[in-house]
Amino acid sequence: MADDELPPPIPAATVVLVRDGATGLETLMLRRNARGAFGGMWVFPGGRVDPDDGVDEDGARRAAVRETREEAGLVLAPDALVPFAHWTPPPVAPKRFATWFFLAPAPAGVVTVDGSEIHDHVWVSPTEAMRRRDAGEIELAPPTFVTLHKLAQSADVAAALADAAAGAVEFFTTRIAKSADGALYAVWHGDVAYEGGELHIDGARHRLAMLDEWKYERT
Repeated sequence: MADDELPPPIPAATVVLVRDGATGLETLMLRRNARGAFGGMWVFPGGRVDPDDGVDEDGARRAAVRETREEAGLVLAPDALVPFAHWTPPPVAPKRFATWFFLAPAPAGVVTVDGSEIHDHVWVSPTEAMRRRDAGEIELAPPTFVTLHKLAQSADVAAALADAAAGAVEFFTTRIAKSADGALYAVWHGDVAYEGGELHIDGARHRLAMLDEWKYERT
């Protein structure tokens, strides 16, 4: 099926909640149950945008606030959310969600999960979360990994929020490429392989090598 024949992806929104921990910035991650989309994965709070929310960025904000309350028991002010990315999955994804990513400082309150849709939660440094994925301890989706990689560049919440607010929202449309040895890569705008070039040729890089240890590369 050609890309233009695919049904449109489902609108969704997620919130990357951050706080200053004893050793640096930490983010809240939730483990979904084994059923449905992202089954068993560790994710940021979020979910689909309902028709009543609206189809624009404000609608995504409303969805993000609602889903954070339902999944983590935390109440957010919509204007505390800083939009910084939008992700569209590849055509091969079994269920496609076009997702707004917002960054927000963690509000006061205790994280509570229902034990059904969400099985567990953790406050963790971005670097530690990526290490756990590479060690096989947790499973992450590529947008989550790339977001953690970006967060790891910020020393604290203030720096992360300033960085997110400083630039325009970046739109990622993922494409999957396979190397000659069968390794999978997620590639994005600017990569030499994004428009059909070969992965191995010289040129710009914007990709995630999904090997035993994932490696995000951007030049």
